[in-house]
Amino acid sequence: MKKNILIQNGRVIDPESKLDKLCDVYIENGRIAKIGENLANELTAKTEFCIIDATDKIVAPGLVDMHCHLREPGQEYKEDIKSGTRAAAKGGFTSVACMPNTTPPLDNAALIKFIYAQAAEKGCINVFPIGSISKGQKGEELAEIGDMKSEGAVAVSDDGRPVESPMLMRRALEYADMFDTLVISHCEDLSLVGGGSMNEGAVSTRLGLKGIPKAAEEVQVARDVILAGETGARLHLAHISTAGSVEIVRRAKAQGFPVTAETCPHYFTLTEEAVDGFNTNAKMNPPLRSAEDVEAIICGLADGTIDAIATDHAPHHVDEKNLEFATAANGIIGLETALALGVTYLVRTNRLTLSALIQKMTQNPAGILGITKGRLQEGQDADLVVFDITTPYTVKAEDFASKSKNSPYIGCELYGKVDYTLVGGDIVVEHGELL
Repeated sequence: MKKNILIQNGRVIDPESKLDKLCDVYIENGRIAKIGENLANELTAKTEFCIIDATDKIVAPGLVDMHCHLREPGQEYKEDIKSGTRAAAKGGFTSVACMPNTTPPLDNAALIKFIYAQAAEKGCINVFPIGSISKGQKGEELAEIGDMKSEGAVAVSDDGRPVESPMLMRRALEYADMFDTLVISHCEDLSLVGGGSMNEGAVSTRLGLKGIPKAAEEVQVARDVILAGETGARLHLAHISTAGSVEIVRRAKAQGFPVTAETCPHYFTLTEEAVDGFNTNAKMNPPLRSAEDVEAIICGLADGTIDAIATDHAPHHVDEKNLEFATAANGIIGLETALALGVTYLVRTNRLTLSALIQKMTQNPAGILGITKGRLQEGQDADLVVFDITTPYTVKAEDFASKSKNSPYIGCELYGKVDYTLVGGDIVVEHGELL
């Protein structure tokens, strides 16, 4: 029997219902039973419940990350479902969609079932697997998209690698559309990347590193947007990082194309300057871009061109980062800092309202994936986060629940620390600590 819980005196925000006011949330049998003021007065003397004091805190739907890497199966030395879901919970996420570039890749129904089984046994939040577009993620032959969808795959993607063949991508969109399955594109033209390791520009020249032109992303974004328009199939663009990509998406939406897009916190908080000193914790794919690109990403978030904020949580062992910059692994961890980076760099700078930030981390990604999460409404599962936007905290490597520590934000002072995370009415994080 689950505990009944009364969350009192918080600022309760639910973007979908446009709720934003000081009130209480009562949770009964794992679901949100009542939202209102002074609910303690309505509960009978016989009702047993515990109280969470949310005074001066934000109460929001549990965050939804539509793009993370949990590394299981095959790369558990970096992360696994147990550690990854604990890291997610500590960051306020109650649902995550995990990418299929594991070892082996999630390219069949049996592996989709495996992820759900592991998550049920070891995970502490909701996990939704994403299947591969192509068999083995080799970009040669379509995977069995229908079979994976029937086992619960919420989308298909070859994330980590692009689908290089335009014909295969077209066929993927057509085939996925038959099963009402979302296609998520990793937009990268490898011939233009050409072995580069950071954004092409003055900084790469100064550091003597081979650069990656912005066109390497934008050419593929344009190609896939055209294919989505031609096929009418739903396309989602992962980790948008350039001003040109934002403009392509903006134009596509104006023409009514079935296209959505995400970005990640590192693309609205950091520039290529973070690579100075050959900092491999600032090496990622796509790479950190220019200040002009950062501004374009923020404008895209503000005007709705970019629908969602995802983490692209990419854990790596220290030995994979402690290498020469060009050979070090791409990616950073992000589940435990994403909310705070949004609060600090978007809300506190008045670029987004708090409700708009929460929408891009709850309602929008859930809607794109087609899952019934990301809402704080009566009758819904009690997946909630309670967090503080007024008290700063310092990011410390030793505080990460992730197995990996590859973050460029270590030592940064941020706002937006998670106080409580509840999943299905169970308290998973209490006073900032995992239970």
